Amino acid sequence: MLRYKADRRTLVYMFVTTALLYVQWNLVSFNIFLYVLSLFMAISVAVIAHNHNHLPMWRKKPLNVLTDYWLTLFYGFPAFAWIPTHNKNHHFFNNKEGDYTITYRVTEKNHFFSLMSYPSISSFYQQKPIRDYIKMLWNTDRKEFYLAVLQYVALAALYAVAFYFDWKKALIFIAIPHQVSLFSVLVFNYVQHVHADEESEYNHSRNIVGPALNTMLFNNGLHTAHHERAGIHWSETPKAHKKMEHLIDPVLNERTFWGYIIRSYFLAPFNKKRFGTRSMRLERMKTMTQKPV
Repeated sequence: MLRYKADRRTLVYMFVTTALLYVQWNLVSFNIFLYVLSLFMAISVAVIAHNHNHLPMWRKKPLNVLTDYWLTLFYGFPAFAWIPTHNKNHHFFNNKEGDYTITYRVTEKNHFFSLMSYPSISSFYQQKPIRDYIKMLWNTDRKEFYLAVLQYVALAALYAVAFYFDWKKALIFIAIPHQVSLFSVLVFNYVQHVHADEESEYNHSRNIVGPALNTMLFNNGLHTAHHERAGIHWSETPKAHKKMEHLIDPVLNERTFWGYIIRSYFLAPFNKKRFGTRSMRLERMKTMTQKPV
């Protein structure tokens, strides 16, 4: 029933995520190892939600709907929201004006404070397309409207029940992992696009090409190939990336995620020329203004 056998790994991640919540909720004492693992799984849920949104895992719609609800409960936000904010907006504009998730809305600079503030700012602006999409569903497809609204209901019910039984456990084991999931996926988006050139055919995204992140998070680091071929399964992005890797500016192919984070946000303030990123977007705009008429 799965479209791709590779999604057996996705199912394992989903099972582990669910089991971790159950086990931790019922433990007598707090286990730091299990908790750190659950936070990583929360990050993986955001990636799974992204992948399932682009290419639903199952051949049967009822199973995809059930997966949407599971994702809603473990991602911390209705899964349908990816459609208006990501599919119909971000992938259409790709960090150009009109993209509700643009990285340069507040500043063209790339530093620790822009990185940390981006998720909140981006989340705020993404609420409009979500509201507009819900109104559109109400007018055009009542069945999909109710499926979408019920995701809000399911999430609210989870919080109500969890906080009723034990507000401390609900906060630690549900609310915090949700925030980690939501925050991390927006940090990924920022890293993947900041200081790239949104008008370039191949330099519009930054890639993490090392095996560690891509093995653990379903090839999520290969972002250029994803934008060029958004409909392909995550297991096929490495081949797609290889075909276009030579066309991408090497500076946009980072070996590791944490290497980029440490260099760009912790070392760059002390030596910007050596460790900082250069804005390909501003370089293009500067070149355009200097062209003779």
